[in-house]
Amino acid sequence: MPSTAARVVLVTGVSRFLGARVANTLQADPGIERVIGVDTVPPTTSLGRTEFVRVDIRTPGIARVISSAGVDTVVHLSLVTGQAGPRAKAKELNVIGTMQLLAACQRSPDMRKLVVRSSAAVYGSSPRDPAVFTEEDEAVEAPAHGFAKDTAEVEGYVRGLTRRRSDLTVSVLRFANFLGPGVDSPLTRYLAMPVVPTVLGFDPRLQFLHTDDGVEVLRRMTVEDHPGRFNVAGDGVLLLSQALRRAGRPYVPVPAQSIAAFGELGRRFGGMPAFSPELLRWLMHGRVLDTSRLAAELSWRPKYGSEEAFADHVSGRGRGVLLDRLASVIGRD
Repeated sequence: MPSTAARVVLVTGVSRFLGARVANTLQADPGIERVIGVDTVPPTTSLGRTEFVRVDIRTPGIARVISSAGVDTVVHLSLVTGQAGPRAKAKELNVIGTMQLLAACQRSPDMRKLVVRSSAAVYGSSPRDPAVFTEEDEAVEAPAHGFAKDTAEVEGYVRGLTRRRSDLTVSVLRFANFLGPGVDSPLTRYLAMPVVPTVLGFDPRLQFLHTDDGVEVLRRMTVEDHPGRFNVAGDGVLLLSQALRRAGRPYVPVPAQSIAAFGELGRRFGGMPAFSPELLRWLMHGRVLDTSRLAAELSWRPKYGSEEAFADHVSGRGRGVLLDRLASVIGRD
């Protein structure tokens, strides 16, 4: 495949931890002339020489930005879980926003490359799952709601774009749960609950990805040509019970049908996760990814395995988000 070296890169979702870090990393690459970061709200961290444009990707404004700037590479990172806000708004941002963005990419003659942040949530969580998911596997029970369904729809629209624009280099990255400094997600909010509920009778196998490794994979996919779908996760697995013990978190097994009550308590105490059906299934059945395709494609292994990523999150460098969340809970009592 001919080289599609990035020159003008647009990064979506730069007001969030991942988008900001990726933009800062890409702007340091001497081969990239210009980095443009877009989001609906200004970032709270410095973006250096990245040019911030306030635009909602659900609107035609994103097409004007791509066209006027001569963007040749789009790194789409703005998928949101919606756990801390209205579900309908999250779906609009994820699905409608992606549709508008991809339509703009399709129309632009300058476009050469698209990198999409997807999620391992597309595989779902089921008692009939394979021990390890490869990129060729499909969900045993297709996601029917929530972020997982959004992600599956997004990947469907991306496949449609690749059929219409076969000249594009398109990389889709199915990330495991991120952990590390600055991460605020349903998982980190779950770990920060005063008492962590687990599902009685289940101890799922889990994988994690350190943000440093996630940023490096996104950098490589942007500056190099690696088309296709790739699972991205730290090596190895942790049982949920092991993770909670290593974090020093008190936990209590709760019947599955009663765990929603903990979600109600969590929402009362400032941003703790709602126990959506997809989160509940993940806490029961877990999910493990085969990352051999990524390792072979990049000739690379992550610096942090799942255990190391989790350890760093709860150590001095990564504990900040968890402790800040706990402090906010205590301050409301």
